[in-house]
Amino acid sequence: MTASQREDLLDKVTDHVLEHGLIGLSLRPVAAAVGTSDRMLIYHFTTRDALVSAVVARTSVRAVQQVDALPGAATVRSGVNHLWAAYRTQPLSRCLDVYCQAAATGLIGREPYLSDARASNEAWAAALRDYFVRCGAPPRRVARIVTLVDSALFGFHLDLTTDRPTELARGVDDLAVAAQAIAGA
Repeated sequence: MTASQREDLLDKVTDHVLEHGLIGLSLRPVAAAVGTSDRMLIYHFTTRDALVSAVVARTSVRAVQQVDALPGAATVRSGVNHLWAAYRTQPLSRCLDVYCQAAATGLIGREPYLSDARASNEAWAAALRDYFVRCGAPPRRVARIVTLVDSALFGFHLDLTTDRPTELARGVDDLAVAAQAIAGA
């Protein structure tokens, strides 16, 4: 298999994980689901951990692409609300779910995930900084905005399982007001 075939296999496994989740991922069932063997997965990724790490990294790349594609909003406040709307739609929502599942299972804090998570987090933060600059955030304040908004929106994302969408929307807009205040400070 060539490098492009490995990438195609990684995309298939990533698509499978985005649809079915990361928790409980086993090589044989995922191999069967994507039309290969567990031996081929091991050949290309060496271990289950390396495969999962590659999948988490690939979902992070896809998430960054979604943020990069967002047009700038008229204000930072509306940008936060537009970003939240993107968090709630596919494919971004599922990409964020995979990252949360990896973090929840303790994968992010140890290798090989730790290095990939750091690289993914840096790319994610850079995409958010660029997005908020497109929304009018002053470059000298955008890092503060990203720190606040990123942490809070991940929390809101995890809270989507509740039956309080109106309360969540109000909380997101409160966050957006705070981010706008930082932009204008």
